[in-house]
Amino acid sequence: MKEHRYRITLEHLATASEGQQQHAPLNFEAGNHDDIFAIIERIRGNGQFDADTSAQLALGLKLFSEVMLKNRKHPLFEEIQPAMREFIGKLKSQGRPATE
Repeated sequence: MKEHRYRITLEHLATASEGQQQHAPLNFEAGNHDDIFAIIERIRGNGQFDADTSAQLALGLKLFSEVMLKNRKHPLFEEIQPAMREFIGKLKSQGRPATE
């Protein structure tokens, strides 16, 4: 299956309280069947969340759902698959004009 390839970088900018250790940046590569940048822009465009929250939602959801898709027969994902389909359908319908 052809896929988009991404390099994900996570940088620890601040700790929750003084004295906690900051972590070194984490880098990894991930593939996805969707264009994650386009999905982020679509979610940002629906106006429900601010730009950073929209990016967090889209990126987290796409990374998780791609792992679930590639491992769909794994028992860990058995119970969540129906709920994820429903959630993604609801998310996709947000910001679309209502049909009559």
